[in-house]
Amino acid sequence: MTVDLVFDDRGAGPPLVVLHGLFGAKRNWATIAKALAPRHRVLTVDLRNHGASPWNAVHDYPALAGDVARFIHTHVGGPAAVLGHSMGGKAAMVLALEEPDLVERLIVVDIAPAPSRTTLIDALQAMKNVPLATCTRRTEAETALAESIPDPAVRAFLVQNVKTGPHGLAWAVNLEAVERNFPAIVGFPDVAAGRTFPGPTLFVVGERSDYVRPEHHAAIHRLFPAATIEVVAGAGHWVHAEAPEAFLAVLSGFLAA
Repeated sequence: MTVDLVFDDRGAGPPLVVLHGLFGAKRNWATIAKALAPRHRVLTVDLRNHGASPWNAVHDYPALAGDVARFIHTHVGGPAAVLGHSMGGKAAMVLALEEPDLVERLIVVDIAPAPSRTTLIDALQAMKNVPLATCTRRTEAETALAESIPDPAVRAFLVQNVKTGPHGLAWAVNLEAVERNFPAIVGFPDVAAGRTFPGPTLFVVGERSDYVRPEHHAAIHRLFPAATIEVVAGAGHWVHAEAPEAFLAVLSGFLAA
């Protein structure tokens, strides 16, 4: 069952739908969207179980791709460029493979069509262990995360998911659904033999990230025969946040081609 995704809509021009990664939200892409808005209609969405979008017990890539397909049909009415980072990149790939007529071109940011090595299960457990019921400010939640998450940038990213609810602070992410579906999230669904997405495709990879490795290139080119792979120097997994100018240069060139 698909859900209606909450989104922000900026700019005018060819449509670009942006899908965030695990524990992210549409707000993480506001700076990139603002930079692209003079030349594109940029629709940044909250995927299911994240941000302001509905929660659902199912959280796998066919479900995520189904939500985005419904979104494109409803709010674009025709094919769109689709950009996805990490989890959102896997959802974008599945959408392109399953419903290629909806994807004018595809941008995949720092993820491969393969199972991922990740430490985000540790972040999930750390978030579940935060006593939000006794916290009154985000800073208190961030302090609680410090026991398990030593990187202050990662902690700051995670606590963006703290919202004020009717009974105090709460997580905007459905942690139970993410935990239950975690094997599917870090995996990648089987693709029917011979199925490909022939449209223009760009993989943007952070130089310091290991989410896309040389051994993944064969699968990328098999499933996406028109793919090019661009490496952004000095960037890690959050390429768009760590090297925004270089990321925008690569992205803008691809979208204009």
